[in-house]
Amino acid sequence: MATGVPLPPSTAPSTAPSTSNPPSASATPAAKPTPTQGPTSPAATGPLRIGSSGSAVLALQRRLSGLGYWVGTLDGKFGGVTQQAVFALQKAAKLKPTGTVTAATQRALDAGTRPKARSTSGRLIEVNLSSDLLLFVRDGHVDYTLNTSTGGGYVYYDQGERDVATTPKGHFTTYRVIDAPHRSSLGLLIRPRYFTAGYAIHGDSSVPSYPASHGCVRVSNSAIDWIWANNLDPIGTTVWVY
Repeated sequence: MATGVPLPPSTAPSTAPSTSNPPSASATPAAKPTPTQGPTSPAATGPLRIGSSGSAVLALQRRLSGLGYWVGTLDGKFGGVTQQAVFALQKAAKLKPTGTVTAATQRALDAGTRPKARSTSGRLIEVNLSSDLLLFVRDGHVDYTLNTSTGGGYVYYDQGERDVATTPKGHFTTYRVIDAPHRSSLGLLIRPRYFTAGYAIHGDSSVPSYPASHGCVRVSNSAIDWIWANNLDPIGTTVWVY
């Protein structure tokens, strides 16, 4: 759905779900992944895509996870979460993000392709608008990478006001989180984590491989649940959008 409207939080409807603090900082994700060396995937009989399953998909998931592309459960089933990780890899490799693993994508996987952070110190979230990737960074190292869909650049009207769907650039701070679906005037935001005005990192049922939101930073519903479960974006986190 459409996301994000640049309104100050004080204007939120009184019926909005109550805000909450993030989970305890003791709930941390597993240690940052260490890339494996060289190709690890067995030869597949054809391109891997949504609906594929078996040992080749399991090897794909393991390799993606080793490079920091979040794939959820390593189950050998190519579903929507695995497709999101393939989108992210293809974007990092500057390939057309089709979500299908062809020979070019496999070469990028075997080469250990991963995005680079701009920051060199501290723990923060980076949103790269040119590649449409969300990065969890620690001291210059990209721990995790997610596909995201940001502002689509189109004109839209909200409550009679004309606006353009853009994601603001700059250094921001996560200041408000809502552990529930939150309906704004532009659509439903799943478990949003606001970083400036009405813009948030949030879950959505539609996270294409291209910019499509009203300005928020969309991730899959599974991904936002993972972010919450591992306290990856606590209040006070720096969010650098560039």
